[in-house]
Amino acid sequence: MPMNSSSFLRQLSGKEGWKSTSKRWGTGGGGGNWKQMEAGLKNMCGGGGGYNGGLVMRKRVMVVVDQSSHTKHAMMWALTHVTNKGDILTLLHIVPHSSASSSSHCSNYKGSSDSSSSAAHLASSLGSLCKACKPEVEVEALVIQGPKMATVMSQVKKLEVSVLVLGQKKPSSLLSCLCGRSSEEEFVEQCINTLDCLTIGVRKQSKGMGGYLISTRWQKNFWLLA
Repeated sequence: MPMNSSSFLRQLSGKEGWKSTSKRWGTGGGGGNWKQMEAGLKNMCGGGGGYNGGLVMRKRVMVVVDQSSHTKHAMMWALTHVTNKGDILTLLHIVPHSSASSSSHCSNYKGSSDSSSSAAHLASSLGSLCKACKPEVEVEALVIQGPKMATVMSQVKKLEVSVLVLGQKKPSSLLSCLCGRSSEEEFVEQCINTLDCLTIGVRKQSKGMGGYLISTRWQKNFWLLA
């Protein structure tokens, strides 16, 4: 059965035992109790930035992007469903060591990217698109060379990410039977199960179905209406 954002939120808020180490969820120290997390999640998915009961509601949302359509769908979902006015949307593009010409590149949506770097150009273009769609959200693009999982883990910790959104594509039934889960599926699953921040896997449904399939630590392939 498909669900809307508020129903999905109630499912999330009923799960216990998860704490964020991000200081963006509260005014003091790392982590917080579940009531704080629930208030933050309600604000995250239901709109309304700023302050709520003394909580700092400005948050950083990170999306891992590349040239694939499913990561772009995840980026737009995060922009429209998770970010509020004043939030920071960080687009992280990870380049393998073998194909990267520089160790890292960082820019915001106003910055000019190196024309010789397709990775930097992609990240900058996606950042500009997000800023045009939702100008009240601060957008930054990061291009970092390194191993994918280790880079995500280090950036989540360094930037105190509140929510990580990852794109998922429909798995091939034939390949799944022959080879098991793909490396991309394993990457998303590992992020969901190991990272301290709230991590959400997002897969856009076909046009006939509509909505998105959402996966978290507590729900797998949850049908969420757009």
